[in-house]
Amino acid sequence: MNVLAIISVVFAYIIGSISFSYLMARWVKGVDIREHGSGNAGATNTLRVLGKIPAITVLTLDALKGVFAVYLGYLLVGNTPYVLALCGMFAIFGHNWPVFLRFRGGKGVATTIGVVVSLVFYAGLISGIIAILLIIITRFVSLGSLVFTVGLPFTVLALQDHYPEPYLWLSIVIAVLAIVRHKRNIKSLFQGTERKIGQTEGEKQ
Repeated sequence: MNVLAIISVVFAYIIGSISFSYLMARWVKGVDIREHGSGNAGATNTLRVLGKIPAITVLTLDALKGVFAVYLGYLLVGNTPYVLALCGMFAIFGHNWPVFLRFRGGKGVATTIGVVVSLVFYAGLISGIIAILLIIITRFVSLGSLVFTVGLPFTVLALQDHYPEPYLWLSIVIAVLAIVRHKRNIKSLFQGTERKIGQTEGEKQ
């Protein structure tokens, strides 16, 4: 890996480490988003704590982190799949474990969306449509997020003629990361205690 490739990956991590949910909560309410709601620094918890407009803003900005990290890699090294895959991966790492917040961040779904849109658009579109339909039906954002990320390697594999091999490995890492970061949600889903969209803490399903 050459110097520009290393610079690309490092900057991708730094870009990913910018926590817009944390910044939004500080700006709107003067609070640490990680101390409220689910404790997650992401768009879903922003919706729970701050409301729709801040949540949509955070979702958009977090997704754009993934897009920008990949695009910066493209500007510096060109269309080099393994470097672009690493840039996307480290942008997600940055969101999940941000250096600016002592490595306590979010679950990386929105940033993953940005990376997926940039590198494996059609595979992401298929997984995304299924996930959105599932969220609409069940109102479980966590379930939709898991279906989107865990289903991604299968859609990339189904379209393998369109994508270089590093993107398949990236999709596998994305799936593993999502499972690791959603362990508590998975447990809650099985126990029937996972909160739905619009449901406040303590409210019965």
